Amino acid sequence: MQWIITATEQPPEWFIQAVKKYVSASKGIYAAQLLWQRGIKEESQLAAFINFKNYRPASAFEFGQEMQLAVTRLQQARDKGEKIAIWGDFDADGITSTAVLWDGLGQFFQQYQQLNYYIPNRLKESHGLNESGITNLAKQGYTLIVTCDTGSTNIDEIIYAQKLGIDVIVTDHHTLPLERPPVTAIINPRYLPKEHQLFHLSGVGVAYKLIEALYQSLPDIPQNPLEDLLDLVAVGLIADLVQLSGDCRYLAQLGIQRLQADFQQPPAARRRPGVGRLLELCQRSGDRPTDISFGLGPRINAVSRIQGDASFCVELLTSRDINRCHQLAEVTELANTRRKSLQKDVQAQVTQKFTQLDLSTTSVIVLEDPQWPAGVLGLVAGQVAQETGRPTILLSTEGLENEQDSSQSLARGSARSVNSVDLYQLVKHQAHLLHRFGGHPFAAGLSLLAQNIPLFTQAINQQLRQTLGSVNLSPTVQADIAVAVADLGKELFLELKLLEPCGMGNPVPKLLIQNCWFENAWHRNQQDSQGKKVQYIKAEFDIRDDSSKNPFPGIWWGHYKDELPIGRCDCIAELDYNTFKKRYEIRLIAVRPNPNSELKTQHSTQILDWRNLPSPQSPVPSPQSLILEECPMNWDDLRAWWRRSLYNNQQLVLAWSKPNLQPPQEIWLTLVGIAKYLSRTNQLATRTQILEKLKISDRSLLLGIKALKYWGFTVTRQDRSLQFIWSSNTVVESNADVAIAEFLATISEEQFQQKYFAEVPLSTVVAMVNRV
Repeated sequence: MQWIITATEQPPEWFIQAVKKYVSASKGIYAAQLLWQRGIKEESQLAAFINFKNYRPASAFEFGQEMQLAVTRLQQARDKGEKIAIWGDFDADGITSTAVLWDGLGQFFQQYQQLNYYIPNRLKESHGLNESGITNLAKQGYTLIVTCDTGSTNIDEIIYAQKLGIDVIVTDHHTLPLERPPVTAIINPRYLPKEHQLFHLSGVGVAYKLIEALYQSLPDIPQNPLEDLLDLVAVGLIADLVQLSGDCRYLAQLGIQRLQADFQQPPAARRRPGVGRLLELCQRSGDRPTDISFGLGPRINAVSRIQGDASFCVELLTSRDINRCHQLAEVTELANTRRKSLQKDVQAQVTQKFTQLDLSTTSVIVLEDPQWPAGVLGLVAGQVAQETGRPTILLSTEGLENEQDSSQSLARGSARSVNSVDLYQLVKHQAHLLHRFGGHPFAAGLSLLAQNIPLFTQAINQQLRQTLGSVNLSPTVQADIAVAVADLGKELFLELKLLEPCGMGNPVPKLLIQNCWFENAWHRNQQDSQGKKVQYIKAEFDIRDDSSKNPFPGIWWGHYKDELPIGRCDCIAELDYNTFKKRYEIRLIAVRPNPNSELKTQHSTQILDWRNLPSPQSPVPSPQSLILEECPMNWDDLRAWWRRSLYNNQQLVLAWSKPNLQPPQEIWLTLVGIAKYLSRTNQLATRTQILEKLKISDRSLLLGIKALKYWGFTVTRQDRSLQFIWSSNTVVESNADVAIAEFLATISEEQFQQKYFAEVPLSTVVAMVNRV
């Protein structure tokens, strides 16, 4: 990980004094430095940036003729009593966009009678319009579709709707087709110049502008104020990670203010009881952008990732029925905890596959697995992209073994980019290999024939290498300002809060803390709202340095306490306020041992050999030891442990014993027995439980499951568990022997490796783990 420290440019004294007016409790130096670095260098700019009352928003009609066409068509629909369908999307921007149109158009059209909405199922359908949904709307008598956060490139589907007598108004912010689609109107800020203050609007911002135009054109009809929609707008804008500048920032500022004001009401008096209950469940108060980016946004997104159908989220955001909203909020919260656990599992599996890649020849990471749930692949791909500095594409080939014609089986997945690589253009160049594709420069969804994955991987890697030449793809993390532990607290927090709402183009300030150390570290599994543990870790600690006698609390999401370096180190963190604990704390982003640390030299890393020692003779491990008791199955696994010990400044202790191995044929019979038992008792088992019982690798288990399917077992995944169903009347397929032989051969190879690693000399281990 390459650390980049932003070049500091000292702002002039007059600018520091101007900033200080907004933070009377502190000197304003840090906020002034950050604002100056980010191009805010005039008093008028500063005033408009900090206080939305000094900003002049753009008119909805700056979208020009397209907005006028949309308003005219909606007026016509109202005059004729037509039926209108809102076609939304299943992510947080799409859900809030749908909710804005539902509430906004609901002022002009009777909900459920003239007006309804449709949101595709994430796990069964893709983003955008589809013919089956359009057919159903036509049968129900709908004559107008208004899309939100989708539709710009659905040319074929739009033409199909027209044939069925349905007009289409597109409101969207995604990449445009080469020619204007054949729609009644298309409102998309990408038609505007890049410097236009509306250019960065997300889907919910565009939907809001359409309602704003309708309010201005038919001012005597609405009963509720237009501003009632702004809290939803803020949620969608911040959750979608668009650049928060121009009208995006203005609308987000207004919306957060309304979000907080509504939350402060008694639950029974809230305009949006569902939003209020969600904030309570995630222990936030709605006054910070992070309450959306870490609270509301992930929870709304989690529903479609776990359940597929997220339609009820519109009701959650818009209904006034407090009991119904509280019920839906609980379902949403549980979906989010399951999402965390599932994401952690997939992340571990991706990491295992990742160790087998040669990054020196890999520009784009493409990985696939038949067991990965498609709903969380985008999140994991984003993590991998950040950690490696490379665009990452993860594909699920789940269920392909059941297809009669595997050559026509589709793999579905998600892509995430980093280091300013335009992912949309990169993948678009391979359109001839894809079934469907859509997105924007930093995130995309795609599907392709499973048989095309190797060719796609080779082609996209070759293309990026040609495009970038010798550009460095190392992962980076950037720090904005250097502070000491003594600086952390309320004063600095209020200074940094001036920059909110933060997002792309105006990121949350990253603080560099040098020559510090950690104390009182511990970690625990998160719990869901029913008190059940979730496989998602949070480490907590105190941070210290020489600037203060007092420690400062902090957290590190998704990490164990053992991953914190021993001794003095440098770290990059964000300063936050924990509403639940009512304390200021840091959120750790990155950490590395300090090269000048005295403690580091006292505990130089080395490899100790404790293999095959009888238990009474085993040495007592020191706190600085990383003990490896499981025998590795390849050098890549062992190198991964070696890198971890180096990173944490620990001794690596080889402590596995000579394996007591079952014959491969017995392992197969044991797997069959487990499958029959689970089928007979209707119980579930996790992959981890089965792996521990059989003492085999994840790859071998996948081959074993494949062989079981030829034997008549149906294997399905439920959350993180596997369900086995077997019919004794099933005829064993002819390919069963081949599949079993492949399973047995893989087991034999693994056992050979385990025997090798039990006896290989330590000198060979040291030489091999240090090989590049």
